[in-house]
Amino acid sequence: MIKYIGSKRRLVTTIVGLCRRATGERPGVAIDLFSGTSRVGHALKRDGWRVLSCDANAYAYALATCYVQADRERVLGDATRLIEELRSLAPAPGYFTETFCERSRFVHPENGAKIDAMRERIANLSLEPVLERVVLVSLMEAADRVDSTTGVQMAYLKSWAPRAHKAIELRVPDVLPRASAGPGLAFQGDVLDGADWFGAFAPDADVAYLDPPYNQHSYLGNYHVWESLIRWDKPEVYGIACKRVDCRTRKSRFNSKPRIGGAVEELLGRVRAKTVIMSFNDEGALDRPELEHMLAERFGEAPVVFEHEDNRYVGAKIGIHDPSGNRVGTVGRLRNREYLFVAGQGAVAMRMDLAAA
Repeated sequence: MIKYIGSKRRLVTTIVGLCRRATGERPGVAIDLFSGTSRVGHALKRDGWRVLSCDANAYAYALATCYVQADRERVLGDATRLIEELRSLAPAPGYFTETFCERSRFVHPENGAKIDAMRERIANLSLEPVLERVVLVSLMEAADRVDSTTGVQMAYLKSWAPRAHKAIELRVPDVLPRASAGPGLAFQGDVLDGADWFGAFAPDADVAYLDPPYNQHSYLGNYHVWESLIRWDKPEVYGIACKRVDCRTRKSRFNSKPRIGGAVEELLGRVRAKTVIMSFNDEGALDRPELEHMLAERFGEAPVVFEHEDNRYVGAKIGIHDPSGNRVGTVGRLRNREYLFVAGQGAVAMRMDLAAA
């Protein structure tokens, strides 16, 4: 999966375990709002859960379609054949090369020319949507393995990263068989709309997993290259990083310190699930007492809270630099704390387990 700030790679086993404890070890229906890379949704599907994923960004929707909605038995053969065909294409530099390899330096031009050729071919094939997104995920992940960033696309490295000189290589994504609890589904849109839609579509959801942004930096701005690669709308761009112009207008309440509190409260009021598990960071715009209070108000009793300490993303170690590459300022800390709040029926069951122990 792609490099991603806030990834739950090291917490995913814990999250799946908490979902299991909330249902008495029975895989059920899980709603994954703010799905991002779909790392959590993919792990839940592997564990047998029926997963319903939502995210506003097109690249995240493609990932959720690939890793949650698509089933191996339906797409693997066609996806493998198409990926093999794409590997054989000759380079053909175009929009991607000009924008992200020459005007900016996210990917080496030799790989950019291959990406242009493969992306144009995918666009011209008019594939069935689920299959198309599986193939697009293969291309996006291949590009991510040869990029020249620290893991976010607000900037690129001053000199090419060693991996940027490697030839791009497509791989077939790890598409899973259909889960025992039922078929997954990906939804693209605002999470508040997603919560309403899932509430009507699956009113018996066992768990809702919420992983909202915790600061002012939008995921669209952090991963605008992948957004443009998936949408292939070839938008106008601005700045050294060649960001999409809609990064200026597609704003989320969850990225606004004055507005995130109201947004989280509204989301909690609209989510329909027996248990809510929320992930949040101690660097976030809301602190632990505020979130505990919101969850207690929603469910009538305080949540159970788990803590995990980890390193900050790699860019924190590299430091803060100006557009010319000169180091400016100092990094405040290199570690942070991730909270997992469990509220609703799952919290009741976990308190009983703790009391019995």
